[in-house]
Amino acid sequence: MRIITLFLIFLGLFLAGCGASEKSEGGEIAAKVNGKPIRMEEVERLIKAQLRGEEKKLSELELAQARLQALDALIQREVMFQKAQKENLVPSEDEVTAELNKRKTESGLSKEEFEKRLKEAEENEASLRESIKKELAIQKLNDRVTGKIESPKDSEIQKFFETNRELFKAKRGAQLGVIVVDPQKTSEQDTTTNLVEAQQKVKELGERLLRGADFATIARENSEDPQTALRNGDWRYFTEDELKQTFGNAVAEYIMNKMQIGEIIPQAIPLEGKLLIIKLQFRREKDEDQTLDTPGVRQQIADLLVNARKQLLLQAYMTVAMDEARIENFLAKRVLENPNELSGARPMPIESPTASPTPTENPNKNENKGSEQK
Repeated sequence: MRIITLFLIFLGLFLAGCGASEKSEGGEIAAKVNGKPIRMEEVERLIKAQLRGEEKKLSELELAQARLQALDALIQREVMFQKAQKENLVPSEDEVTAELNKRKTESGLSKEEFEKRLKEAEENEASLRESIKKELAIQKLNDRVTGKIESPKDSEIQKFFETNRELFKAKRGAQLGVIVVDPQKTSEQDTTTNLVEAQQKVKELGERLLRGADFATIARENSEDPQTALRNGDWRYFTEDELKQTFGNAVAEYIMNKMQIGEIIPQAIPLEGKLLIIKLQFRREKDEDQTLDTPGVRQQIADLLVNARKQLLLQAYMTVAMDEARIENFLAKRVLENPNELSGARPMPIESPTASPTPTENPNKNENKGSEQK
């Protein structure tokens, strides 16, 4: 879900230390949404687990910008949660407990290890339950809002097919899902900073998947490529030739002739300095010139149209909800009141025109054909 994903991305940059201009017995308040405070300590506790000491590398200006972006995302979450409350969509304690137990199981950690992780993040089970409650409530609200969307008419499906015929010239190949782990911290969503950390993260995620954890959920919450994370790990379709060019003959042979639909490759696949966990979502055994009568094509178009309408509807709903809410952003006011306290900015790095593509770009640009499965 886009709203929750944006929250997680921005949350990874939000750093404690920039005080708000309003205080209460519960601590400094960063913002209020319809009178409901968002406290600095709530954000600080979550951020510590995400940054892992990286805040020391950011300038004051970068920190201020990251805080404002993260607070905007938290305000959006609170606005949506309050909407869910008004719609009586807040989950029961039993629902929260079930989701918490599910996450504990999927983590693969012992009770002691799980509690240790919480403590390291200055988190506790009560605060974790509160976060899960809000997440489930917002998901229920989104489901209700988008539930108004009807299936597209046959005429709409026909029109889409006629105007996008190039999408339906199918060559033998495979649709892949991906979870990306980047040893270098190159984006806000990265949590690993070296190869050892990246290998350990891939190992842990792979074990969770092999125990039955949902690939889409793991990708959304853990992939270090923002674009595929937003799509729940959905990557792209590769023709057989593209698989060979991108991953080498051995991996292409394994994907095309040995894997079962829904399986993941048990070893991490290196690509452009990153480590990938790859899932086979679909495979086409031979070249096909598809038509509307080709199995799955109508449903594929219908799903695409429905999902596009859902995204647009949720965006519109969020815009109206934000307009209706009474929001007081004390953190932003403090920045306005102290414009000359922000210093030490570093220039943004200039991207090389020959930079290697990320997993969401065209792999035909990749000249490295020697990456083999380990």
